[in-house]
Amino acid sequence: MEKQKNAIGRRKEAVTRVFISKGDGKITVNSKDYKSYFPLAYLQNQVESPIKAVELEGKFDIVVNAQGGGLKGQAEAIKLGIARALLEVNAELRPILKANGYLKRDPRGVERKKFGLKKARKSFQFSKR
Repeated sequence: MEKQKNAIGRRKEAVTRVFISKGDGKITVNSKDYKSYFPLAYLQNQVESPIKAVELEGKFDIVVNAQGGGLKGQAEAIKLGIARALLEVNAELRPILKANGYLKRDPRGVERKKFGLKKARKSFQFSKR
């Protein structure tokens, strides 16, 4: 691999562009270290999980541009983007990534609000009198 490979990950309203290149295992999200960008441990684990699954920790530098959505949506979009970028690097990793569900895009989004209701499904409190 001579130069960096890239991939896109999406989840809810979040869109992330992931750039992967040979390096020493640094993960940067929007010019910050991912551990400071995602303060919660379970979100950090989401970001690391595809690399740990294929046992390539410390082999690649990953730079991510994340836009839209919240922290959880961005973390899951990064997970998909990293998995897709690892496939660009080495297509033989596909069975491991697929078995762990890292290549499936989660299609769920926010349900729209319905008229006459408070939110999508919640209604106003019923009053008998």
